[in-house]
Amino acid sequence: MNQHGSSTPLTVLLADAQPAVRQGVRSMVEASGGALVVGEAGTTGEVLAATSRHRPDVLVLDPQLDDSSGMRMISQILRLAPDTGVLVFSAFDDDRAVTAAFHAGARGYLVKRATADQIVRGIHAVGNGEAIVDRTIAARLGTLIGAGPRPRSYPFPQLSDREREVLEHLAAGRSNTVIARELALASKTVSNRISGIFGKLGVADRAQAIVLARDAGLGHAAAR
Repeated sequence: MNQHGSSTPLTVLLADAQPAVRQGVRSMVEASGGALVVGEAGTTGEVLAATSRHRPDVLVLDPQLDDSSGMRMISQILRLAPDTGVLVFSAFDDDRAVTAAFHAGARGYLVKRATADQIVRGIHAVGNGEAIVDRTIAARLGTLIGAGPRPRSYPFPQLSDREREVLEHLAAGRSNTVIARELALASKTVSNRISGIFGKLGVADRAQAIVLARDAGLGHAAAR
C-alpha cells in the first residue's frame, strides 16, 4: 500500500536535466510494477508546475537542474504538495549536499551510481512514508544531521506531549496521512496539531518546522 493507505500504484514524477537519465529511471519504474510515472521535468519551473498539477506520491529529483537553488526548490515543492515525498537522485554525495537536502525536507537521498533495485526500492520506501539514504551515506548520516543521544531537556518546552509526538514524525519526513495512522489520530486532528505547532514554534510552514526540528536533533527515532 502507498502512503495514502491504498493499493493503487504510487505516482512518480521524474525531474532531471538530462532526458536520458529520466528515461532510464522511467524504464526501471515501469518494469518493476507498483508505480506509475505521471510526468517528467527538466527545469525548476517545469518541476514546480508538474508537482502542482500531479501532486505525485514521489518526486525523484536531481537538485542540479539549472541555476536556481535545488534546496530552495525542495522547500517550494513541499509547500505546494506537502504529502509528496522527495527522493533526491544526485551525482553528488558530499556532506554539504546531503545535509542541505534533508534540512530542506527531502525524505531520501540516492546517488546516481545506485542500482536499479536500489532506485526502485527507494521510490517505494519514500512513497510509503519512510526515509531512505544511499548505503555510502548511511554510515555518516547521524553525524551529518545531528543524530545521537537526545538532549536532556526537550528543545521546545512550549509544546504538549502530543504535539511533540507529531513534530517528531514531521521531522522524520512523514506525511499527515502516515502520522495519523501511526499515532491513531484523525487526519483533521493531525492538521490542527501541526497548525498549533507552527504557531508555537513561530514558523510559517512545514519546511521551516522540519528544518528547526532537525537542527534540534528530532526526527531520528521516528525514522527508524
